[in-house]
Amino acid sequence: FGANMPKHLLLPKSSEPDSLHRLPVHPLWQSPLTIPGGTRQSPINIQWRDSVYDPFLKPLKISYDPTTCLHIWNNGYSFLVEFDDSADRSIIVGGPLENQYRLKQFHFHWGAINEWGSEHTVDSKFYPAELHLVHWNAVVYPTFEEAVMEGNGLAVIGVFLKLGAHHEGLQTLVDALPAVKHKDTVIEFDVFDPSCLIPSCPDYWTYAGSLTTPPLTESVTWIIKKKPIEVDENQLEAFRMLLFTSDGEEEKRMVDNFRPLQPLMNRTVRSSFQSRHLLNAELQPKDHAEQIRP
Repeated sequence: FGANMPKHLLLPKSSEPDSLHRLPVHPLWQSPLTIPGGTRQSPINIQWRDSVYDPFLKPLKISYDPTTCLHIWNNGYSFLVEFDDSADRSIIVGGPLENQYRLKQFHFHWGAINEWGSEHTVDSKFYPAELHLVHWNAVVYPTFEEAVMEGNGLAVIGVFLKLGAHHEGLQTLVDALPAVKHKDTVIEFDVFDPSCLIPSCPDYWTYAGSLTTPPLTESVTWIIKKKPIEVDENQLEAFRMLLFTSDGEEEKRMVDNFRPLQPLMNRTVRSSFQSRHLLNAELQPKDHAEQIRP
């Protein structure tokens, strides 16, 4: 890990991957930033075996209008691709949601290297990056700002990125990134359909959580897709070429912009699919003592 690494966070043993003992911590998280009495903070480690299959979870229906895409903005922590959310033109419905939700923006979190970068983990495995598509409940709340403060205000789809094949859909976005290299730069980015970044496999986990950036409000229904999408090394490197800093400041590369894992507390993670662990357990013969019991 080199002497120039930022301060590190020692992961609790329960969520510590075998191969990774210490992770870099973005300055935002170096002093304890907690929500007093917070009981549903994000991100979390999803334990595949502990997730509960819910046969009543519906498939998630995604309907995005590419012409609602507006611009890309480097906000000094990630880059946001923002959408016109004044009407129900880019929406999701179904899944664990009671209402339809409007797409507001999407962004990514990523690491300096491929060994980490995602916010959520699965069985303590990190991915190099994670996509978040942020939606709000316009049926119940008049504005995004109000929805952010309420328990059922937001729905975020999380998609893991893994190293693999070149992703054609993502490349359109990657090509635009040099223009938003510095903090507070904005460019027009019209006509983009982010559904190309969502895996076709319908399986997902869902749980009640929070935003992973301030204000950290506990307003998010998380929908984490089981299957990652593949992107190549050059595409991940394009993310890492962005800067946390404004033009004229000493350059700080935009990397490791993820929040550390938060405790599950007494929450249940539900899955839309039957776990392989569960199926394996059902295939095991009952033990001998049970079989001979009268």
